[in-house]
Amino acid sequence: MMSAFPEIYLVRHGETEWSASGKHTGRTDIPLTPAGEDAARRVTERLKGLSFSAVWSSPSQRAFNTCALAGFGSSGVKKDDLAEWDYGAYEGLTTKQILAERPGWRLFRDGCPRGESAVDVGSRADRIVSQLREAGSNVLIFSSSHFLRVLAARWLGLPPQDGALFVLDTASVSVLGYEHDLDEPVVRRWNQR
Repeated sequence: MMSAFPEIYLVRHGETEWSASGKHTGRTDIPLTPAGEDAARRVTERLKGLSFSAVWSSPSQRAFNTCALAGFGSSGVKKDDLAEWDYGAYEGLTTKQILAERPGWRLFRDGCPRGESAVDVGSRADRIVSQLREAGSNVLIFSSSHFLRVLAARWLGLPPQDGALFVLDTASVSVLGYEHDLDEPVVRRWNQR
């Protein structure tokens, strides 16, 4: 059931080899696995019957291919601000590997050397939120986990670091929207698979 207010649908890309193994995948542009492609195709059913004034995607192939396999490739617009967190020196490493070198490290609190901080990612998310509010209509977004988590936090007016409170599985669908009026942004649904 659609809300009387605009809704923002967030789709995390399908599985990649690195997401399956827990490696931080920021700017490395790796493809979906066959399982990730299948999961992306199944997103179609969850979005059936919905209409969107715009479809936006991260420029990564994992996000845009998820968009295409879900049936929205012809209307998808790549936006650089939707790119995943730049993990810098931690690109391709698992959290366990990072913690072995830097005990107590937390991505949303500490950021990444030669990469982005939560504030950096939050600035990109703020630009997207501004565009979404300006659009004032239903928009579908395909991106990656950590960016979408920061986007949700900023949608709610929370600090970007509070993206740590949200978890997203691959090929999940989440919905941001409003409650009583446009001054009450909410999470309507989260991490649906």
